[in-house]
Amino acid sequence: MKTPKNGQAKLFDSRFLEFLTKTHPLVIWGVYLPLLGFLLLLASKKYLGWQIVLVFFGAMLFWTLFEYFAHRFLFHWVSDNFKFKKFVYIIHGNHHEYPRDKQRLFMPLVPSLVLSSTLFGVQFLFLGSWVFAFFPGFIFGYLLYASTHYAIHAWEPPFPFMRPLWRNHLMHHYHNEHLGFGVSNSFWDKVFSTGFDNEKFKEDPEKEKALKF
Repeated sequence: MKTPKNGQAKLFDSRFLEFLTKTHPLVIWGVYLPLLGFLLLLASKKYLGWQIVLVFFGAMLFWTLFEYFAHRFLFHWVSDNFKFKKFVYIIHGNHHEYPRDKQRLFMPLVPSLVLSSTLFGVQFLFLGSWVFAFFPGFIFGYLLYASTHYAIHAWEPPFPFMRPLWRNHLMHHYHNEHLGFGVSNSFWDKVFSTGFDNEKFKEDPEKEKALKF
């Protein structure tokens, strides 16, 4: 495991590209909430309220599985290829090296819009106009995931029942980065047996402190 560092990784030589790799949570929420509201308005012209609610929350659940697989197989993609290693470092590896970098806990706005537009197109191909209800739930799931990730690195859990979730992600950092892939939830870690055994892995308050800003 890498020793956590303070400061920020330099991802690009260009100051402009470096600027595009940083964002604030409120910027992302501020951009996406009106967009999701507009899409739900479009959905309301085609479908009944209960249908929209079911699809919206179904999409949120689907997000949790997407989150798990993306974190496990993309963010921690192991390769000897330099370009692949650089790609993984840019999208996630720098967070493990600089976990206190609060400006890179949410996906930056420009790549976020490019990726979300692509996902919207893919979902539209499969779902047609149902995407107007599905995509908002999917992206809202992402917003909750990113906000939870931010909170884990910023504060102690606000409620005791959330402690296992905090523990799962922080141990992912300081014990074994090939376990504990769930951030917004630990359900899929239990399903796929990638969670942390409470007997084998012990909490370390000092290491936890080093991961928080």
